[in-house]
Amino acid sequence: MKSNVKLGVIGCGKMATAILTGVCNNKFINANDIFVYDINEAASKNLAATFGFNFLNSIDDMLLKCDVLLLAVKPYTVDDVMKIIKKNYRNNLIMSILAGVKIEKYKSYIEHIKIVRIMPNTPALVNEAMSAVCVSDCVSDYDIEFAFNFMKNCGKVIKTTEDKIDIITALSGSGPAFYFKIIKDFANSACKLGLDFDEAMLLSAQTALGSAKMLIENNFDYSTLIKNVTTPGGCTEVGNKILDNSVIEDIIFDTIDKTAKKAIELG
Repeated sequence: MKSNVKLGVIGCGKMATAILTGVCNNKFINANDIFVYDINEAASKNLAATFGFNFLNSIDDMLLKCDVLLLAVKPYTVDDVMKIIKKNYRNNLIMSILAGVKIEKYKSYIEHIKIVRIMPNTPALVNEAMSAVCVSDCVSDYDIEFAFNFMKNCGKVIKTTEDKIDIITALSGSGPAFYFKIIKDFANSACKLGLDFDEAMLLSAQTALGSAKMLIENNFDYSTLIKNVTTPGGCTEVGNKILDNSVIEDIIFDTIDKTAKKAIELG
């Protein structure tokens, strides 16, 4: 699916760059139909030069030129940005990747704003994002599909409702940091038994990557996959018993629970 819309991007940081890389690599939107703005002029000029985008000096100009806006600024600047958008808003679709900023916040500035809230994650940098999208009541089915297909360019996407976004923030938004630590801890355990750190990290990370891919490709049938790796009386069975008799599930639940509560607090 290729889109003929003109896209404006407000905020040219790493996440916006990662998303746009996927969009351009998949030719979802032509580079000359993308307009970029950042309060840091050097950031937007560099991004424009790298991909062949159009550089703009103001958000006002972007609202007049673009059908769709990707809002990718720091969450604490949302009030300043929305005050500017309100002045020249003309029913543009706005896709926001701002963590913790709820749809109601945008509607407090523009009652009938077409806003899609997106929770991506940092694996977008390697084209393996997990994103979730939810929408305001003013967004059409066509616009929902546009946002969904837009984010598919840098990974996988689900449609959700805003009441689930804080849990999703904990699970997939913050999740990469948790998995990085788990992968490192598995590697460190092997190091204590004699492996070099670099080889242990490669073994641990690639094992995690391959296991995740198998889980997705086998319809998340984790019990069968575990059984297939486990020989009765073998070494995997010993490790399984350690995990089954540990409090690891409680630790993981506490991690996700407290992270989700923090997301609620920030929102």
